[in-house]
Amino acid sequence: MSDNIGQAFGEGVDRGRWRHRKKDSPGRSAFIFLMVLLLVGGLGGAAWVGYDRVKGFLSAEDYDGPGTGEAVVEVQKGDTATDIANNLQSAGVVKSAAAFINAAEDNSDSKNIQVGSYVLRKGMKASDALVMLLDLKNKNINKVTLPEGLTYLQVYDRLSKASGIPVDEFKKAGKDPQKLGVPALWFKRDDDKKVDKTNIEGFLYPATYELPKDAAAADILKLLIKNFNTEMTELDFANTARAKLNISPYEALVAASIAQVEALLDEDMGPVARVLYNRAYTGNFPCGCLQLDSTVNYWLRLSGKDAKSSEKLLESELHDPKNPYNYDVKGMAVGPISNPGDVALRGAMAPAKSKYYFFVTVDQKGAMAYGVTYDDHKANIQTACKNGIPIC
Repeated sequence: MSDNIGQAFGEGVDRGRWRHRKKDSPGRSAFIFLMVLLLVGGLGGAAWVGYDRVKGFLSAEDYDGPGTGEAVVEVQKGDTATDIANNLQSAGVVKSAAAFINAAEDNSDSKNIQVGSYVLRKGMKASDALVMLLDLKNKNINKVTLPEGLTYLQVYDRLSKASGIPVDEFKKAGKDPQKLGVPALWFKRDDDKKVDKTNIEGFLYPATYELPKDAAAADILKLLIKNFNTEMTELDFANTARAKLNISPYEALVAASIAQVEALLDEDMGPVARVLYNRAYTGNFPCGCLQLDSTVNYWLRLSGKDAKSSEKLLESELHDPKNPYNYDVKGMAVGPISNPGDVALRGAMAPAKSKYYFFVTVDQKGAMAYGVTYDDHKANIQTACKNGIPIC
């Protein structure tokens, strides 16, 4: 049996070069017979157990039918054809590992098997099992897309619809983000504000996910947080925020979550984040607070109410003392207001310096205009009104 078939699926060098199996030759049959003689002569009665193994591998015993019932098989990153074959045999899908290996050698598409969990049948012909592994319809997954800017409650709702798991189970599982994999460094601030260690907002990284059908709510949240950790490592977000901004990674994450909601265009993510930092940290903004409709609306959503457009927000809502995200809270917001994506994170961790303290959307395409003074801001608002932006 060729050693070539032991190459890994997924990422790897030269993974697709499978040698085709040759038909059994007289020499091969003689080899099997010799092995049996050696086993019988050297091991006595116990040799028949060994014979079964040798026969199963070399003679490639196979089932004839399409199989029955269900068997779930996992293909992991780095698995070789032999690994998959052994797993299939252990699960009762194929009669022998060799039968699957031979089928894989004979089918050049076998190199395209993807990592994941698959629902197959028990007692299948090996070549049929291979075909099922190549058909993504047999993946044991539920697919869900989480766009940038969703709140954790909106994420829970989408995960629930995709998985069939009640939202309440996600709420329960999400109460301990550190247990789910969020590192402790994310629950510290440099501005003396306390971090709510039960708040999962900001850590549910937006992406398209394949959710195993048998996964629990905690398993799914761990998957999202694992992706968050990977993204933060690749961006070097924590170290960059410290070096470029001299603030805690959590405060920069909060800024990214706000920029994600406030900026409609990618190019405005960084400039908006810089305005937030200028207001919160420079001491040059009169109240030293953010004064953002988006943070007020976040609290309204958490309270079970609908968000409102700027012109419809009441003074009592903007300055509600019970709202920890209100207009009057000094410094950076107490926590994230959304789950930001890559562009917002990049913009928030190292935005270009500016002297701007104001921003406003000024056209239907979502472009922002910035101002240093309130008079600049009022002029930008008039431009927005002329362009049909409903803020006047």
